[in-house]
Amino acid sequence: MFYETLMTEEEKNLQQEVRQFVREEVPHDLVRALDHDEIQYPREFVEKLAAHNLLGLRFDPLWGGRGLPWTAEVVAEEEIGVLGTTLGCAFVMPSIVGEALHVFGTEEQKERYLKPILKGELICAEALTEPRGGSDFFGATSRAELKGDTFVINGQKRFVVGATEADLFLVYCRTNFEEDAHKHQRISAIMVERGPGVTSEYQYGLMGTRGGGTGRLVFRNVEVPIENLIGEMHGGAEVFNQMMIPERLTSAASSLGVRAALEIAARYSDKRRAFGEKIRRFQAVSFMVAEAITQLDAARAMVYMAALAVDRGSPNRRRLVSQAKKFATDTAWEVSNKAMQIMGGIGYTEIYPIERMVRDFRLTQIWTGTNEVMNLMIQHEYYKEVLEGSRNQRNVELDAADCDAQDEKCFTDEDMWLVHGA
Repeated sequence: MFYETLMTEEEKNLQQEVRQFVREEVPHDLVRALDHDEIQYPREFVEKLAAHNLLGLRFDPLWGGRGLPWTAEVVAEEEIGVLGTTLGCAFVMPSIVGEALHVFGTEEQKERYLKPILKGELICAEALTEPRGGSDFFGATSRAELKGDTFVINGQKRFVVGATEADLFLVYCRTNFEEDAHKHQRISAIMVERGPGVTSEYQYGLMGTRGGGTGRLVFRNVEVPIENLIGEMHGGAEVFNQMMIPERLTSAASSLGVRAALEIAARYSDKRRAFGEKIRRFQAVSFMVAEAITQLDAARAMVYMAALAVDRGSPNRRRLVSQAKKFATDTAWEVSNKAMQIMGGIGYTEIYPIERMVRDFRLTQIWTGTNEVMNLMIQHEYYKEVLEGSRNQRNVELDAADCDAQDEKCFTDEDMWLVHGA
């Protein structure tokens, strides 16, 4: 869990509040039923969160939020994260979809959609991925043609969490059909209510993260008023770029819930005996615990740092958020696997929840942008910082004995010709 040395009093109080909610308000049979696909979507869980005013913590109290910083939200997300990725996703979806409404929405849109989302009256979902798209987000082929004051939407989205149950979808569609239109000026973000022409035609059987109603949405001549446009016409790229912060930071913070797996394994290793000793006495076991808690603490620090960077508008916040998502989700996968290894064969059974956690956390490295896409973002932002950044720092290159040997440092086009000519 986040440590007192990092948290404000407000964040400490929120941590205790959410921890109490997780302990007392979420029945164990709900988690089990979700994993067995006995529940299609945890609507009652969302309604209970709303009753405790735990949805959209960052948003203005005018719309039902608490006006808290990102650092507080990630503290809450770790606590919810111990419940698994399905309930974690249900908790953060109002934060994700709500971001578009809170930042880009009109007063009327906030009144009509954001308020009831934070009250738990509307279940929201985000419709991003397309069958032929994947990480190629700006290659979206779903179309929203403006006819008078009405969009007519046709297309489909896949891997939509809440596809089977959500009342409201944030959908990205192509609205600029000019052949030479720049990819960042092709799409728009539109709020689409479930209604005529909106159907969930396939529900995926998932390895983990079950019970979230993940499916494929199909839009057939869906009529949506122009008032549902979020932001500017053809301005979906700006909305999307803003949305990547809550998408990825919530994924990172929720993944810290893997601490539950490590705690189970540590307690088990203190009870289980082999060769006359508690197995925690063997380095093979105790060193795995040491490595796992070190990884987890490093991930937690990175998540908190990224949250603080977003709160303060730091110029490197996009890189830090991408790093936090990549590192925290990789850590969740590695720590859950270490927990299973520590427990041995019993960890592979349904006697303990470790096997579910392994299945759950595998998805976190794929959703909200794969970790390979995170690498792409990280290196791009870092090169930009280094090559375009301020030189108001020590030039360490001058610390080398032969620092003046400029001809040896890089090749001009002429130098290359001379080398190859020789």
